[in-house]
Amino acid sequence: MAEIKLVELLTLEKIEQGLFRGQSWDLGFRALFGGQVLGQALAAAQLTLPDNRVAHSFHSYFLLPGDANQPVLFDVENVRDGRSFSTRRIKAIQNGKNIFYMTASFQTPEEGLEHQYAQMPDVPAPESIEPDIKFYEKYMDDMSVRMRETLSYHRPIDTRTVQAIDPFKPQIHEPKRYIWMKAQEVLDGNVNINQTMLAYASDYHFLGTCLQPHGIPVRNKNLRMATIDHAMWFHHPFDFDDWLLYCAQSPFTGGARGLVRGQFFNRQGKLVASTMQEGLMRQISEKS
Repeated sequence: MAEIKLVELLTLEKIEQGLFRGQSWDLGFRALFGGQVLGQALAAAQLTLPDNRVAHSFHSYFLLPGDANQPVLFDVENVRDGRSFSTRRIKAIQNGKNIFYMTASFQTPEEGLEHQYAQMPDVPAPESIEPDIKFYEKYMDDMSVRMRETLSYHRPIDTRTVQAIDPFKPQIHEPKRYIWMKAQEVLDGNVNINQTMLAYASDYHFLGTCLQPHGIPVRNKNLRMATIDHAMWFHHPFDFDDWLLYCAQSPFTGGARGLVRGQFFNRQGKLVASTMQEGLMRQISEKS
């Protein structure tokens, strides 16, 4: 199989003014990978902006499961272009139904008051940690045929989990997870593509952090998980073709929902982005 490039997934086809189409990847999940919709929606909004405006935040809701075997349409509404900020509302559509909404805000970069009250944890360097994909390759015989066929679509982002948890042998752990991540492609400092790729990657292993105190694997047949909403803030420019540490923590689960928050640090310990997500975590009986 030819090398799969994430930049191609995040490059959208313009259909008409404010309307774009993105292709889909099947990552072997029950539905379309949420990170794909996040990254493509942000990419669609970027295509409608004045020059020199970059994303500083987005807030999104997942309304319906997406189909990984169909493309996604993105309808971008220009809400406002001010002197330094722009706002866009993006609607993702499949089969004539709205599956996702995002409101994204963009700013012309400027200087201002600055502080960081967040500390990067002391963890082993990514070079000393085995890539997550190698772990799953060892268990290919235990995977479904569909998952084996889609494994290659997980390669464009190199993820390396500190103290990785074996999903085939679930145990109880603290509700926190540290993951080194970087894109496998050379991004040449392009701010827009760095942000869309990080938006894509921000959904990797995120909600699953909520399950760790309960000792339940993500692929439990009696578990239904789905992202409800996802928000992200970009604090500083970054190079995602170098390593970033994704620190995820779950402060709460309850009411069949889980809440998780994340921080991205570069190798120098600078906080470059933050995330929040709430998702469905519903246990069902075998007869359901």
